[in-house]
Amino acid sequence: MVHTASVFLVVLPRVILALMLASVTCNVGVSAESIATLNTKADGYRGIWYMNQPSGDQYVYKYSGGLGTYCAKHRPFAIYCPAVDKTFFCYGGTTAESHTHLLHMVSYFDHKTNSVPRPTILLDKQTSDAHDNPVISVDGDGYLWIFSTSHGTSRPSLIHRSDKPYEIDSFTRVPASRTDGKGPGQRNIAIDNFSYLQVWYRPDSGFMCFFTKYGNPAARTSMFMHSTDGVRWDAWQRLAAIEEGHYQVSGVGKERAGSMMNYHPRGKGLNWRTNLYYLETRDNGQSWCAADGTELTLPLTSVDNPALVHDYAQDGLNVYLKDLQYDEDDRPLLLYITSGGYEAGPSNDPRTWMLAKWTGDMWTYHPITTSDNNYDMGELWQVGPDDWRVIAPTTTGPQPYNPGGEVVMWRSTDQGKMWQPMRQMTWKSGRNHTYVRRPVNAHPDFFAVWADGHGRQPSSSRLYFANAAGDVFVLPEHMAETAVPVRVFEAPR
Repeated sequence: MVHTASVFLVVLPRVILALMLASVTCNVGVSAESIATLNTKADGYRGIWYMNQPSGDQYVYKYSGGLGTYCAKHRPFAIYCPAVDKTFFCYGGTTAESHTHLLHMVSYFDHKTNSVPRPTILLDKQTSDAHDNPVISVDGDGYLWIFSTSHGTSRPSLIHRSDKPYEIDSFTRVPASRTDGKGPGQRNIAIDNFSYLQVWYRPDSGFMCFFTKYGNPAARTSMFMHSTDGVRWDAWQRLAAIEEGHYQVSGVGKERAGSMMNYHPRGKGLNWRTNLYYLETRDNGQSWCAADGTELTLPLTSVDNPALVHDYAQDGLNVYLKDLQYDEDDRPLLLYITSGGYEAGPSNDPRTWMLAKWTGDMWTYHPITTSDNNYDMGELWQVGPDDWRVIAPTTTGPQPYNPGGEVVMWRSTDQGKMWQPMRQMTWKSGRNHTYVRRPVNAHPDFFAVWADGHGRQPSSSRLYFANAAGDVFVLPEHMAETAVPVRVFEAPR
């Protein structure tokens, strides 16, 4: 791949300039009112290509590729609804004329017919930034909710609800607001900006959202909000604001919701993200504690606090968060990668996939495998008590040391202590496979969803899904009204 990279470096400045100009042009003067609810149909499934931070070396960017299901701090992207036997999903799409013009897309897979419809174009986010990708939720009455996030504060965030239960053809914007939490005279404040949002719905309590607010007061402050109806939200809570801030990944168990975090050291920032923290609530955010039940005073503001799981700064390692789940005993499971630094390339190897487990009185740590990029993304599936799986692009792909690669299904039969490769799910691909995501209530026929894309230059991006056996199907790039996705990789039997 060296000769490809060296040729591309010659034209790199022109490509980067074009992408940056496109992003700036799209960001100027964007307001919530200027983003129309489109409710139109695309003629196929096309994911967005995105890059971040040119690196000036053979890997070209800190990270890049087909990022329609990006990022780890956005979740969920898909939900299986047994009432209609469909898996609904959203993704960051693009136009037929561009690889980088972000459209918010919604669709479903019909398990009765093994088919997909033409996806709905919900809105044009007026940016090329995949940090603005949407996430999805489904309420107790079957209405679909799409939360349109924003990267920072320069663009608005929006919430839409489907006009009919379990249907994708028409959505209406929700005029959501929150209280300021200041007693009897409290005000309602419009919700028009949030980043890295993760939304979880429970029939008995409504919506719980973990998200980021920029400059509140940390550069990236970890937040939480709750609502029973998705329209009126409680006062926002600051969960953590240590030094320059955090990234967080959340999850819900039987009786709790929790967040895993790293932190960004003062004077260094997000490229030196490190440490691993965990906190949880069992009462929709009214109180918070560490895994051992130690009550926490929020926001967390000191590096050394009771929520600290492991001090990776002392080990000299970065921490990249991937997934948070709960086992059958409702104990947290934290999936993440550790690495030697933020730059792409072998100098920061090994990049180790780790599973941290809370046993009830201590954390235990279990390596799974290694990857060649910090932004290789996969998640954890608990198929049964002794059948845990991680699906992720852990095998080197056609663009080595760029995000993604070839997808592998890993399996543990002893609840995460030891891991073995179960299936090589993709091979001999032309582009890296990226950001493998787990649907909520995942159906075995639509078990994982992701995208592909070239790791070093703008390219088209296809959308894929896999079944529990490891067979991989591609969603049609062009189609009529409905289509049956084609199997492109078949797992050995």
